[in-house]
Amino acid sequence: MLRTLSARHDRFALNAPFRISRGVKTAADVVTVTVAGAGHVGRGEGVPYPRYGETVEAALAAIEQARALIERGGSRADLAGAMPAGAARNAVDNALWDWEARAAGTSVSDRAGLPAVAPVASAITVAIDHPDAMAAVAARHADAPLLKVKVAREDALRQIAAVRAAAPTPRLIVDPNESWTIEEVRGWQDELIAQRVDLLEQPLPAGEDGALAALETSLAICADESLHTAADLGALRGRYTHVNIKLDKTGGLTEALSLAEAASAMGFGLMVGCMVCSSLGIAPALLLAQRAQFVDLDGPLWLAADRDGGAIDDHGILQPPRRGFWGEAA
Repeated sequence: MLRTLSARHDRFALNAPFRISRGVKTAADVVTVTVAGAGHVGRGEGVPYPRYGETVEAALAAIEQARALIERGGSRADLAGAMPAGAARNAVDNALWDWEARAAGTSVSDRAGLPAVAPVASAITVAIDHPDAMAAVAARHADAPLLKVKVAREDALRQIAAVRAAAPTPRLIVDPNESWTIEEVRGWQDELIAQRVDLLEQPLPAGEDGALAALETSLAICADESLHTAADLGALRGRYTHVNIKLDKTGGLTEALSLAEAASAMGFGLMVGCMVCSSLGIAPALLLAQRAQFVDLDGPLWLAADRDGGAIDDHGILQPPRRGFWGEAA
């Protein structure tokens, strides 16, 4: 069956600066892929991430190299053999899922044997700022089920305490984005427990997280930057209790599904996350979110304007995109 593939760079301005330990961004730069054929159109989105050596230009070039494969009918399995895991493959893989479901007159959830997407409690992110400013953000979302606090090394405990004081009831994820040392994790763990932190996400740099194996703690600790695909899971045993599955790391929903199965079988708890992206970026991840213990898919909520029909936040409950947005016919 003849198909066409196209890819472009889209930029979405943010409604506020998004600050994490390694920098600040004011716009989301994404790659949008469209697969068309037999009267149906499938879409996918990827977010090239500089932390992993990715750029928009390189992603578009990689997609162009795979275009002939897809246009002559190549499968998602063929794609996985032709492109490495990452944002470029993510955009193409998810566009293929969308196209396949529409062409078959069914939904991606049915094709994957998964429950239909339903609203989920998704973290509201409190970005790095002065503790008082972070407390003000947390207070506005104090009725949400889950908050995620971005911190660095400086002022981390004050920032966490300020957020917890302003929002006493939500579950709390703390995310240093690789900026801590093992000495800081060891020295701060009692305070994190006292502040009722439910999950500490990737406190150490990915190349230094072997030190977590010797850490005696009751904290739940989640791998993010240390995990990309199922091949990484073996090295994470004894270091982490949970793993954060992001489709931009796995290279699409296809590998993410395999990763989730393998992680669960190995006893890891599941978190599903995203980059700062549009609702097209989180639509496939919402399928995995139905089984995750922690969900962090608020990327589109940072946009000044999302794609039409995108997801909507309702006091920390993420309402899925409207029917027909991705993965099913309208």
